[in-house]
Amino acid sequence: MNQENQPTEQKTEVVGATFIEFLTVLVKYRKFLFWFVFTITVGATVYALLAPKWYKSTASVLAADRNDLLSTLSGLSSLAKGFSASKGLAALTGGNTETDRYIAILKSATLTDDIIKKFKLREEYDMEDDYYEKVVKEWQSNLDLEIQDEGNLTITVYDKDPQKAADIANYMVEKLNEINTQLSVTNAKANREFIEKRYLQNLEDIKNLETEMQKFQEKYGVIAVPEQLEATVKSMSSIYLDMYRKEVEYNVVKQMYGVDHPLAHTTQIELNELKKKIDLLNTGKDESQQDVKLLIPFKEAPELGNEYLKIYRNLEIQYKILEFIQPLYEQAKVEEVRNTPSVLVLDKAGPADRKAKPKGSIYAAVSFVSSLMLGLFIVFLIEFFAKMKIYAPQKYDFIRAAISADLGMIMKNRKKNA
Repeated sequence: MNQENQPTEQKTEVVGATFIEFLTVLVKYRKFLFWFVFTITVGATVYALLAPKWYKSTASVLAADRNDLLSTLSGLSSLAKGFSASKGLAALTGGNTETDRYIAILKSATLTDDIIKKFKLREEYDMEDDYYEKVVKEWQSNLDLEIQDEGNLTITVYDKDPQKAADIANYMVEKLNEINTQLSVTNAKANREFIEKRYLQNLEDIKNLETEMQKFQEKYGVIAVPEQLEATVKSMSSIYLDMYRKEVEYNVVKQMYGVDHPLAHTTQIELNELKKKIDLLNTGKDESQQDVKLLIPFKEAPELGNEYLKIYRNLEIQYKILEFIQPLYEQAKVEEVRNTPSVLVLDKAGPADRKAKPKGSIYAAVSFVSSLMLGLFIVFLIEFFAKMKIYAPQKYDFIRAAISADLGMIMKNRKKNA
């Protein structure tokens, strides 16, 4: 039983010894830890209280509703929006295409350079002699752009002067509206020029086809081929019906009275006249087919019908294109001259009445935790080397000699450089 309980007792003693050793080290270096943590915490807190105060000012904007050219075509608009690659990406990232465009404008080099020069940020940041890229990074560190869950975009500016922070934020909103409107007008102008070119081409095509149709009608003396073909077929059907009736009547009279009977002779004359009429209609020499040509010759009907349908089809297509493109052209002209605000200001920036950074409480908490961790590391490192000196003197001397040699080399290089 004693042997079975021995490992448990040994483990308990090891754990207990480690904890006691930990407490022993803390008590041994308690004054150092106290003053080390106290000095760093107080120093960081005093710095936060005495450092220059930075104030923040926030403006909130929302994208204005704008109708695009596709809005007149609900089907095409929904199709284009449904297959938009940017929409799919925005759905994954939770962003909005318009607000992403606003962020791109606000971070653009054009607006950044304008703000740095207008509000003299080089002098304010004490960076007159520094590279321009450093000034830009400092400005960007004092700018916070965030898309809220509600879809609005907040523009937060930090500055040592609360009124100046508000002025910069409001100026950014003003420039955002100006640049975005200018881009929209430029885009609308390009759309108008493209649509206008296609619209004028459409009018020219219609004019040419109408002239071609007029020449076709004047050449063949036709007005409406389908209707005239229908009238021709009906007229020919009626004549053929009369001819068949006369043929039956002639055969009956011939059998009853003979060929030389006057009635048979009269019927023969009428039958011949009907056949002559049919021949004239087929050859296009009938009086009804001259000048206006109410009836079209059968042998010319396929060629005329085919040519007419080609012209008529192309003309109808151009009419449909005109019906489609004319509203787009009118709206493109309106979009080009429209100068309405493209950004709605939800909240205008105002001067803050209390500083935003540095915050003494945050500095105190962070410095306390970090100094405590660093102090414990230093204490246990010192204790570790102290025990190594006693229990492993050779390793201790080796480490000490290596560090001394490195320090000596560093000091020697510094002297040479000096």
